[in-house]
Amino acid sequence: MSLFDILILFVVGVAAGFLNVIAGGGSVFTLPALIFLGLDSSLANGTNRIAVFAQSVFAVASFKRKKLHQFKLSSTLALLTLPGAVAGALIAIRVSDALFQRILGVVMILVVISLFLPPPSSLKISRKNGIPSWLLYPVLVGIGFYGGFLQVGVGFLFMAALYHLLLPDLVKVNMHKVFIIMLYTVPALIVFALTGNVDWKLGIALGAGNSLGGWWGARVSVVGGEKVIRTILALSIIIMALKLFGAY
Repeated sequence: MSLFDILILFVVGVAAGFLNVIAGGGSVFTLPALIFLGLDSSLANGTNRIAVFAQSVFAVASFKRKKLHQFKLSSTLALLTLPGAVAGALIAIRVSDALFQRILGVVMILVVISLFLPPPSSLKISRKNGIPSWLLYPVLVGIGFYGGFLQVGVGFLFMAALYHLLLPDLVKVNMHKVFIIMLYTVPALIVFALTGNVDWKLGIALGAGNSLGGWWGARVSVVGGEKVIRTILALSIIIMALKLFGAY
């Protein structure tokens, strides 16, 4: 690994970390960067988890510094994703993700549309003693599976699910999202590491950039509010969808 490789990964990581925290889709840039440096898709998929975990830790710390956190609720939501994350990672090391990326392009367009629509009355949250709608539970398990499998764009899915099924406040949605991703990435990373699908040197270099981007993204999310999040989120999803469909 040359100094130039480190610089490439650091710069890509800063941009990806910022996008991942404030919206999502950063992995659509980090995975190609890792593959460009010689990693196969499974190794790149596993190595990318180091950066995702690092950025999430720094983002959670940044939100906490801004006195924006609900660790009890975030932990409860995150625990629901763990079984799916482990199962997804186990499958990811065995199958190709080419078709899944095409499907993801369609999903991302639907997500960006949904974020600009009011929650349907049938899906509005009905709280009793702070317990969210039952539909949130299977949705989080499913997203956890997808995140363990591929990771690309999982932030968009978490934001859509939390926004429509838990609370229509994108700043708080981001706060919960980064904590959930931080927690479920741990078992997924362990699966990739135990099967030899992690390049620690490249992962740490990428993670350093993601950490800086994640810290910065959390601060912009709090200061800029929902308007900034919506704008960046929409642009990120459109760029990601075009990339997945091979437009550039």
